[in-house]
Amino acid sequence: MSGSRFTVRLLGAAATLMLAAACGSSTATTTSGTSPTKATTPGGVLGVATTSLGPVLVDSKGLTVYLLTADSPGHSSCAAQCLQFWPPVSAPAGSAVPSVQGVSATLAVTKATSGASMLTAGGWPLYTFAADKAPGDVNGQGKKSFGGTWYAVSPSGMAVKATPTSPPATSSGGGGYGY
Repeated sequence: MSGSRFTVRLLGAAATLMLAAACGSSTATTTSGTSPTKATTPGGVLGVATTSLGPVLVDSKGLTVYLLTADSPGHSSCAAQCLQFWPPVSAPAGSAVPSVQGVSATLAVTKATSGASMLTAGGWPLYTFAADKAPGDVNGQGKKSFGGTWYAVSPSGMAVKATPTSPPATSSGGGGYGY
């Protein structure tokens, strides 16, 4: 192998390793407006990001956090089938939940119907939506299922009842979520 080919392959391998290291980082950064905000709680990350709904709470992966109107403050009504589509936002280890930068809602812990500890904001149990695949997705907004309506959660712990500001997608008919 010539020297220049070896150098190119070595540089390519180094670039691949650096990219893999960056992708494997366990620190989540979310954005609020244009300035990055790092909001860490023990055992996980909760933050604020701006989506097509405006500022909303996000989990450690930057995914939109939702509440269910069928829940009551401090009490989750989302049972086994519901939890398959709406996983709870895991609570940090320990009993106290510290404040998170950019979040004015009181954060606390309750139990999911599965028995797992989950976070609450303003008393509302917090969930993500299985159909949200990337930060900024708000596919669960306004869904009516499992006895109530799902809404993204504002930094004050209230339901965001706005509709996404992006232009509506055109459809050839059919569709919907098959759950």
